[in-house]
Amino acid sequence: MKRNQGFTLIELMIVVAIIGILAAVALPAYQGYTKKSKFVEVVNATSGIKGQVEICAISLNVSPIAACGNGATGPGYSVANLAAPYGSVATVTVAATGAITATGTAAVDGSTYILTPTLVNGQVTWAKTGTCVANGLC
Repeated sequence: MKRNQGFTLIELMIVVAIIGILAAVALPAYQGYTKKSKFVEVVNATSGIKGQVEICAISLNVSPIAACGNGATGPGYSVANLAAPYGSVATVTVAATGAITATGTAAVDGSTYILTPTLVNGQVTWAKTGTCVANGLC
């Protein structure tokens, strides 16, 4: 007797359907993770300016941190806008209040990341807002 070996057509079709369903679910999730990883570049672009604003605020001991906005200079600090664009970062600006706004490129849907500083008892705390919160990127 000869034994048939292999898969039937229906078994192969079921496997293809399962792979299709898994791909349909995985692809959007993968794209979301890709955007999140690109947005990390936007968040990291604020770190240098964030440190400058903190040094300024602690040195001057001012609250609100209006004296540490864009263009503020003094002993050991210099706050200025970051030269952009690069990678996923379109712009990084510092407001007169010391708030830092970083805007991403189209690769991250132009989402914004806004850090607002507050000086309390000699320590700077940062409030995180912007469209990245609603978009789930930061």
